[in-house]
Amino acid sequence: MELSDSVTHKNGRQRKPAVPQGDMSDGNRVRNTTPDLEEEGEALLRGSDTENNGQPSVQPGIRGELGNVSLLLFLYVLQGIPLGLAGSIPLILQSKNVSYKDQAFFSFVFWPFSLKLLWAPLVDALYLTWFGRRKSWLVPTQYLLGLFMLYLSVTVDTLLKSDEGQGPDVITLTAVFFMLAFLAATQDIAVDGWALTMLSRENVGYASTCNSVGQTAGYFLGNVLFLALESADFCNKYLRAEPKETGIVTLSDFLFFWGVVFLVSTTLVAIMKKENARGQHGRKKVREETQSVMETYKLLLSIIKMPAVFTFCSLLLTAKMGFSAADAVTGLKLVEAGVPKEQLALLAVPMVPLQVLLPLIISKYTAGPRPLDVFYKAFPFRLLIGLGYAVLVWWTPSLKQEGGFPLYYYTIVLFSYALHQVALYSMYVACMAFHAKVSDPVIGGTYMTLLNTVTNLGGNWPSTLALWMVDPLTSKECQGAAGQKCGSPEETGLCVKEGGVCVTSLDGYYVESVVCALIGLTWWVWLGNRMRRLQDQSPAAWRCRIDKT
Repeated sequence: MELSDSVTHKNGRQRKPAVPQGDMSDGNRVRNTTPDLEEEGEALLRGSDTENNGQPSVQPGIRGELGNVSLLLFLYVLQGIPLGLAGSIPLILQSKNVSYKDQAFFSFVFWPFSLKLLWAPLVDALYLTWFGRRKSWLVPTQYLLGLFMLYLSVTVDTLLKSDEGQGPDVITLTAVFFMLAFLAATQDIAVDGWALTMLSRENVGYASTCNSVGQTAGYFLGNVLFLALESADFCNKYLRAEPKETGIVTLSDFLFFWGVVFLVSTTLVAIMKKENARGQHGRKKVREETQSVMETYKLLLSIIKMPAVFTFCSLLLTAKMGFSAADAVTGLKLVEAGVPKEQLALLAVPMVPLQVLLPLIISKYTAGPRPLDVFYKAFPFRLLIGLGYAVLVWWTPSLKQEGGFPLYYYTIVLFSYALHQVALYSMYVACMAFHAKVSDPVIGGTYMTLLNTVTNLGGNWPSTLALWMVDPLTSKECQGAAGQKCGSPEETGLCVKEGGVCVTSLDGYYVESVVCALIGLTWWVWLGNRMRRLQDQSPAAWRCRIDKT
């Protein structure tokens, strides 16, 4: 059970990642580059070190830019809200007994952050000069986010309602939340770019801090806090003197509140916040974009065609197949077994300190010339943890009591989740270290973005496939009604109508867990060493030849 995917999401944040999820601003965005990346960075930020009269300003430190830092933090918090809400919907759907094919369909909602490389060059290159390069995208995307939330606040109860013989409208939910994720990804591109010029050169390092802290806080508000306050059981147990049938907030109320916040805050940013006005009154403007849209796409294609990169990308796209059942399905299976969804969400809270410390500790072992050795060593342990999750799901129904689950059960779940995080972060940090090691410094931003995008996609497609295959691999039989079957929803309805009940004889999740473990083991034996050998390639094998004519 990868709670960061099934309960908290990473990235896709991944949150990935989260996002989890690493720093999504570096991992999923195209930044324009020049033959001298370091000189460009200086040029991009030089304008923040001068006053409007062109004279050097006295750097005030972070205190002098608390307003800009606070604005960036707030924008990243807003970005995390729709992602957190999207991460909560699968748990709500699972409590309404939707099929796993429906869950697989909804999982496409988490793809935009992994695919934003496809339209990031457009966001960087196309804008209204008079309005501002970043505000040209930030303002309309946030207005649309607010409007979509207001629309959902009116319709979401109907979309989620389970009428007799008809479940939630998964197709419409997927379409709307996909648009929310797409807009949030586009807003992320704009905010990441704005951070480079909004902060001075000495304080630009706070941009990544605002990104990680803001997205995490927003995701927490939209996922963990919402699921807790929406749960009648949680509110009655911890927050109320007199029990009620509903939680303190509903999904429609939550969406309406944040829709209004998006519209009001975006209006204030559009009117009151000005982008750096370099280039006016005869001053030389610093040129931010140095590549056209087509040049950027051609550069990406030339990188992919390199033999070493093509091999590495192929391995990244297949490496996570063995973890897909554990990462994508386990959390939903626990909800199906009766574990309250808000309790699962709250288990992510004590993991935050561990998620902060793990990259710092693991980076000491990945800083050398062979970071993928850590990836290789952590791989089988993560496969074993996935099998352990299957045992945990099998064990869960037998521990359910009248008042819920005992405390020691949640302790075991938390411990297993912590072990999973250690293996996950070991592999993640090792991959990021290798990306930094091999990326051609001449085009480092684009190179890193491509590798990180492929890494994210390597987790998305196996998770969607794993969800899709649960139902076909599951065997059910109708007991109490002779001659009836339970192979489809229609057959299940006939079984119940005839007085029978459908009983699961073989859960497809357990089949998937074993198959995924075997696939992962095969990959580790046959392809794991091939990935390690990529570390022996000469630096020239990773260098991209750029046609400068």
